[in-house]
Amino acid sequence: MHIDLIAAGAATDIAARLVTTFTDLHGRAPVGCFVAPGRVNLIGEHLDYNRGWCLPMALPHATYAALAPRDDDLVTIASLQRDDPWTGRLDSLGPGQDDGWAAYVAGVVWALQQSGLDLPGLDIVVDSRVPIGAGLASSAALECSVALGLCAVVGVEDSDDVRRMLVSACMRAEVEVAGAPTGGMDQTISLLGRADHALLIDCRNWSTEQVPWQPASTGLELLAVDTRAEHTLADGGYESRRRDCESAAHKLGVTSLREVGDAGSALTELKDERVRRRARHVFTEMARVATAVEQVRDNDFVGLGDTLFASHESLRDDFDVSCPELDAVVRTAAEHGALGARMTGGGFGGSAIALITQETVGDISAAINAEFASRDWPRPGFLLARPSDGARQVC
Repeated sequence: MHIDLIAAGAATDIAARLVTTFTDLHGRAPVGCFVAPGRVNLIGEHLDYNRGWCLPMALPHATYAALAPRDDDLVTIASLQRDDPWTGRLDSLGPGQDDGWAAYVAGVVWALQQSGLDLPGLDIVVDSRVPIGAGLASSAALECSVALGLCAVVGVEDSDDVRRMLVSACMRAEVEVAGAPTGGMDQTISLLGRADHALLIDCRNWSTEQVPWQPASTGLELLAVDTRAEHTLADGGYESRRRDCESAAHKLGVTSLREVGDAGSALTELKDERVRRRARHVFTEMARVATAVEQVRDNDFVGLGDTLFASHESLRDDFDVSCPELDAVVRTAAEHGALGARMTGGGFGGSAIALITQETVGDISAAINAEFASRDWPRPGFLLARPSDGARQVC
């Protein structure tokens, strides 16, 4: 059965059109066009700020940024997806700036200034193929595309060390300027992702390992479903979960839940039922990441599917970050033959993923469409999550 999929588009074509738009808007060409992907997290949800492990992969759907220096101290930011361009001055950027979507871009400029880059005034124009509000790291894709471009503007040579510095700067932009208390997974995969791999991230020391991940080679697809239940990380739900985890760690006398040696004993010490459930998700999810990595390496996709289902149940029942739309996707996918499915991202809306055979993409998508229609929910969006390269210069 045919289903309309959200297209990633051809990177070179999107970049060429953005360069033309930039030139028409500003009367000069940009120094280049830079792209950074969104992501899905295979498993390891809400573990980054608990210093655990996660296993994300970069999407083919990405955000593009064209940049050029100015000869004054103005910063102008425009998006092809919006009609509200932003203008500010270099010395006005930073925490306390409340300017909606543009804060993610201006925050990166500020954070890189704080890191020692001597940045000029800038013109920045962006274009995105990452669905907004879908829990697919559209904000990190925006930040990282701009960050890589800013390095080119001032002649900083690309390297692994530079990219890790950019991860930190983009994290500061999101947390301190945009006000979303995220943990760093999104920026790390956007800058360090590699095609045909997932990235195992140890969030205690931010070391990484590329894990081969090619489901299409065995006739499988990872279908991402945007529920259209809009997801935001700055509305308090995400932060409250983080506070519960920090409270659990404090009660257990450790700096993070990663440091707990005996999870069973630790859970008996936590008397607050809600905090105990939050900690139980963290402990069990860390174990599931280790299991999932071995299953991916062994091409044990049946076992991986079971692990994905278990992750969703934990996020739904212990961490309380699912929602009716996400649960409906997982349940419907399971009823129609998915090997596994789970919500992905911070939760409270956003997207779910389902590991399915290539032959069932249309049927499972149609079943999810029908389920949403029966509940008078907005029509969901679908995309194929194929592991792709991280941030790079396109032209």
